[in-house]
Amino acid sequence: MFTIEHSFAATSIILIDDTVTHLLEDVTINAFENCITIEQWDPSTNKMHKVTLSMSQAQDLSAALDLPEGVYQRADTQPLERK
Repeated sequence: MFTIEHSFAATSIILIDDTVTHLLEDVTINAFENCITIEQWDPSTNKMHKVTLSMSQAQDLSAALDLPEGVYQRADTQPLERK
């Protein structure tokens, strides 16, 4: 299950693990104009973990989800098109 919320500064997506067998903490993805952050609470350390991706890294991640194993480099800085 997930939620999507739009605000002036960012779009936030919250991924909720609602599986029966294993419940993990929610993951929050915030899309800003110049970066994307991914946050998840770690109850074992009592801390929030945060990863920040540049827009280029986010585009690479998006492309990588649909590609087979290998090493890739984008030829230009244009946004990747959905096929």
